[in-house]
Order: sequence, then structure tokens, then C-alpha cells
Amino acid sequence: MELQLQELDYWAIGVYILLMAGIGLSFGWFIKDVGAYFKGNGTIPWVMATVTNFMGLFSTFVFVAYAGIAYEYGLVSVTVFWSTVPACIIGSLWLGGRWRRTGCVTPIEYLEQRYSFSVREIMTWVGLLVRLLDNMVRLYAIGVFITVVTPLSLEWAIIISGVIVTLFNIIGGIWTVTIMSTVQFVILILITCVLLPVSLHEVGGIGGLYQQIPEKMTWFNGPKGAFFWLAIYYVMTMIKYNENWTFIQKFFCVKDEKAAKKMGVLTGILFLVFTPIFLIPAVASSLIVPELENPEMSYISVAIRLLPAGIMGIMFSSMFAATMSSLNAEYNVMSSVFTKDVYQRLFNTEAAEKRLLVVARWSTLVIGALITVGAIYIEGFGGAFEANKLFTGIFCIPIGIPLVLGIVSRKPNAKAAIITISAGIVVGIVLNALPEVDWEMATLIELIVCLVLYYLPVYGQMDMKDKVKVDELFDALSVNIDPKKVPSISSQYVKALMILLLVSLVVSGGLFIGMSIPNLRSMGGDLSLCAGFLSLLLAVALCVVYKLKIKK
Repeated sequence: MELQLQELDYWAIGVYILLMAGIGLSFGWFIKDVGAYFKGNGTIPWVMATVTNFMGLFSTFVFVAYAGIAYEYGLVSVTVFWSTVPACIIGSLWLGGRWRRTGCVTPIEYLEQRYSFSVREIMTWVGLLVRLLDNMVRLYAIGVFITVVTPLSLEWAIIISGVIVTLFNIIGGIWTVTIMSTVQFVILILITCVLLPVSLHEVGGIGGLYQQIPEKMTWFNGPKGAFFWLAIYYVMTMIKYNENWTFIQKFFCVKDEKAAKKMGVLTGILFLVFTPIFLIPAVASSLIVPELENPEMSYISVAIRLLPAGIMGIMFSSMFAATMSSLNAEYNVMSSVFTKDVYQRLFNTEAAEKRLLVVARWSTLVIGALITVGAIYIEGFGGAFEANKLFTGIFCIPIGIPLVLGIVSRKPNAKAAIITISAGIVVGIVLNALPEVDWEMATLIELIVCLVLYYLPVYGQMDMKDKVKVDELFDALSVNIDPKKVPSISSQYVKALMILLLVSLVVSGGLFIGMSIPNLRSMGGDLSLCAGFLSLLLAVALCVVYKLKIKK
């Protein structure tokens, strides 16, 4: 079988690109000010915000990095990736309502009142660096994915992907991110649910996996299944997700605290349900493509070997979509921080909304360019998973503790926050540079140092002026949002959303059905046909629900 995309695959990709372009251009006209560009003016429906959050918190990184673990060690990859579940659920129940009550546009806007202007600026620049590094890894992952099935080199795959993602985000802001993520979610779930039974059928089902690779069918196999390693990774993920600007921004996008909590909890449930669906084909790939030199190519390799032409094009599009959703959300939140916390706060405090919108779009362009260039060099860090683990361990803990705990702890002051960030990063770099100290021990030591420094009482008490500001902030965080001030989505927005969702579901359904016709009587073709009809059925159901809601 040809292990590259074929002509029918490119037709499927072309239809998908036209669909996404139509969505991006359609929602560009919604963006009238910077509040709409970055948080949708707090009117994003919580279910759609959940889907956007879910798609924004992972990317092709999952199908490259975690698939590599699945290929080598099996189901432990699911155990490792399930670290996202408690991170989302606990974080949203504990912090979601508080973040929504801040009324902020950016995740670090509250830091000036909580600590000081200096802390806000330090967090801005260090946080931007962390987000740049993290997204370089994501873009690298889609580059690896593309090189397996096309003649493109890794460098050109990264450059082309980076340009596409940047342009889409410049056009439409958070509304484009939201609606595109919703459509991409549907396509991704349908196609991964096609590959799962196809790959299991190839190896004789779950029973065949237990018979042929029993050592890989345990939840704690290999070095990443060790209790100490998993414990540290789970704690690190808890901090990483809850200091993640994209995750925090979604709390701002919904109408109130209840919606914020529901959004976070449902995100965790989605990770719980879909993680095995995503990774079991990669576990099976060790039997289907045992000759792989690079385990990170396992998922795409098994997909192109088992899925017929055309349907593989949909798979490719869905993988690219996953990364585009993730990067779109990241570009949007980084641009919001640069626009509000750097440009407006430092250079033009009286900037008009139109001016801020121009800056937002230009900053998105610059951010996209930096990430694209940096992604080319990620391979030198040992691949996607190792690079992500290293960057997270060094930077996310020192900046996450003051950012996250600052919204629940009154006592630590600005000096504590600054020392925690600066000393924590230095400790992380030094420990990870020592070959005799393994990653989990280095991360644990860094975590303990940061917590001790943050809560150490020797920094002295806040002065009265700072204490008054902090007390005002916590008083505001303890009071529910006034129902009269809860924003509502206009009927015009709802109608536009429904039209775009219906068109997208119909086009997606038609794409699945059209690509299945040349491949009927094959398992992949038959399942693709079912997926297409399911998409059309979902469109009909959505239309009926919308009409019933209008009548009420």
C-alpha cells in the first residue's frame, strides 16, 4: 500500500480547507472591538466553550507524543494522559468561579491588583516565553505528522502549517476559534471512532492485544508507569493546566460562574472518555507497523496503512484541525496579553478599541512567526514529549504557583511572587542540567522550593495600601456575579451560529459519505458512511432543537 496521501485524500483536504475558510471569513464581521476578539464579550455558550477548551488543551501533540508512549509501552499512555482529568475537574470547581468573577480580559490582568505592576509585567514576559515554547512543540508535532504522508520536509511542513494557523486566527479572534473548534471536534471524534475498530479488527480485537502484547496491556507498564513518576507528572499537569492562559480565558468567555464550572468539569469528562479512543490504535500499531524507527509516527502510520484513500484525507484533516484549534486558542490568548498587558498598559493607556484591534491582529502575526521559526528546532530536544516535559517542569511550576494560588491565598505579597518565579526558574534549569538528577526528582525539588518561597513569612507584611487593594479583590471574588450584569448572547449571534453549524455538519457529513462511496465493502469505507449519516442526523436534530427553542 502507498504510504502517502493519494489524489482522493487531497480532494478531501481541499473541501475541508474551504469549509474552514468559510467559517473564518463568516465570523470576521462579528469582531467589532477587542473584547469580542479575545473573549467574545462573555457570551460564548458554555457547551461550545467546553468543546473549544477541550480542543485547545490538546493537539496533534497527543497523536505524536502520547502515541509514541503507546507504541513503546502500551496502555500506560492512557494513564499518563488521564492526568488531564483531575487537572480540569478540580481546577474548574476550585478556581473557575473565581476567575469568572474577576471580569478580566486576560489571565494576568488581575495580578497588578493582587500583587503589583512589577509582578504583572514579569508574569507577562515569562508567561509569553512559556507559551511560545509550548506551542513550538505543538507545531513541531503537526510537522512530524505531515512528513509521514507527504513529500514535504519537516521544515516546510512546519512553515506551511504555521502560516495557515496564523492567518485563520488573525481574521476572526475567539469567535472563529470557538466555531472552528466545534466543527473540528465533530470531525475528529467521527474519524477517530472509525480508526479504532479498524485497527482493533486488524489485530484480532482487544483479546488479540492481550494475547500478543500482554506486557503492554497494563496501566502501569514501563518507566512512565512508576508510581513516583506518575505522581509528579499528575501534580505538574495540575499546575500546568490551571496556569494555562487558554484554559483560564475560557472561564472569561462564558456568562457566569456556574457556566465556568460546568465548562471545566465537562472538559475533564471528555478527556476521560476519549483518551482511550485516541490512543488504543497507537497501542495496536506496535503489531501493525512493528518496523517503525520513530515511535512518534505510530498513529499516522497505522492510519495510512488501514484507512482507504479519501478517508485518510479526512483523518489527516482532523489531525491538522486538532492542532489548528489548539494553536488558534493559544495565539488568541497570547495576543490578548500582549495587547492589553504590554501595549495598552505600557505604551498607550488611552488607545481606542479600533487601535487595540489592529495591535491584536499584528501581535498575532508576530507570535505566529516566532512559533513557526522556533518549532523547527524542537527536534533537538528529543522529540515532542520530552521537550514538552522539560519546558513544563522548568517554567510552569514557578509561574503557576503565584498565578493560581494568588487567587485563593491572601497573605503572600509581591516580593514572594517575584522570588518564587525567579528562584524557581533558576533551580529548575540547574537541576535539569545535572545528568545525575532525574526529571521527576528535579521537578519535585523545584515544586517544594517554590511553595516554600511563596509562603515563607520572612518577606514581611503588605503595607496598608496594598492590603486594601488585595482585600477589595478578594471581596469581589467572594460575591456572585449580579444576575443583571450577566451578558446574554443576541438572537443574531445564535442564528448565525446555528446556520454555520448546520452548514458545517452537512458538509462534513457529505464529505464522509462522498469519500466512503469508492471504498464501500471495506471496513473503513462502511464506517465512514455511517459517520457521514450520523453527522447529517446531528444536523437535523440541531435544527429541530433550534426551531423548538424559537417557538418557546
